[in-house]
Amino acid sequence: MKMEIAGRAIGAEFPPLVIAEIGINHGGDLDVAKSMVRLAHLAGCEMIKHQTHIIEDEMTEEAKSIIPPNADKSIWDIMAECALSLDEEAELKAFTESLGMIYISTPFSRAAADFLHSLEVPAYKIGSGECDNLPLIRHIASFGKPVIMSTGMQSIETITASVRILEEAGIPFALLECTNLYPSPPEIVSLRGISELKQAFPKAVVGFSDHSIGPDMCLAATALGASILERHFTDSRYREGPDISCSMDPAELRYLIDRSKEIHVASRNSKQRSSLEEGTYKFARSSVVADRDLQPGQVITEKDIWARRPGSGEIPGYEFDQVVGRTLKVAKTKNEQLRWSDLDG
Repeated sequence: MKMEIAGRAIGAEFPPLVIAEIGINHGGDLDVAKSMVRLAHLAGCEMIKHQTHIIEDEMTEEAKSIIPPNADKSIWDIMAECALSLDEEAELKAFTESLGMIYISTPFSRAAADFLHSLEVPAYKIGSGECDNLPLIRHIASFGKPVIMSTGMQSIETITASVRILEEAGIPFALLECTNLYPSPPEIVSLRGISELKQAFPKAVVGFSDHSIGPDMCLAATALGASILERHFTDSRYREGPDISCSMDPAELRYLIDRSKEIHVASRNSKQRSSLEEGTYKFARSSVVADRDLQPGQVITEKDIWARRPGSGEIPGYEFDQVVGRTLKVAKTKNEQLRWSDLDG
């Protein structure tokens, strides 16, 4: 399957789309957010993903007492401190697009989704926490834009209803395998989930949203066919914030983009000898040769011949068994290559 967002084709036949998620790493500072976007652009990134938080429509008062595992304050306080104002987010989107990049965001509420709709974003991201929020998914799907949905903390069974909404809306969509621990150790990351999503939802583009440390899991996901790679992004790992520990910096972003392209190309090559290997093939393979001096009329046994480099001879080593039992018509000295015309029958 394939989809398109703002002219960027996404699917198995295209290089993976690497999404730099700035999220809330800017700490609520628009200038920092713009700097992160600029650095992502310089690293060759095509798409920025933000988070749109309208706190009062997103959470109830109970959220003021809930402290995430990767933080030391309530989720309410974190978002209140880190969210950009709506005017600032509009400015961030315009700045991103002025650099030729694609801007999308995760709306965490109905009001946030409506705001992004007013900004005419080309697609919506649905986070793992909202993956089973059926009314919000239905609301977002009603806009008719492509959707990228992370599936962390979910099973194939529990996301089926959400996927059905997207399918019934007739919109292109992608599903991202994801583990929601910040950072995620390899013991709980599921690369196998990529294949399971492909099998369970054949209409979906499938990708990987990574919260582990380093680029390795994303690169492995590429080899398994992930068409989208999403990671948190920061200008510096020395910043403070709940998502910094699993964020990539500009150098790692560039590395991920370049290496994932290479892996994508290599993963599509079939098992065969390429034309560029011909030079190596000629010297690296073997040819059938006489293993001792041989005389005309001699019936060749395995002890009479061997296979040795180079592969410039007429009879390759893999046809060794076809020479055994044939009668030699001409004399051969040790290590002289044999030809089919040297043999009877």
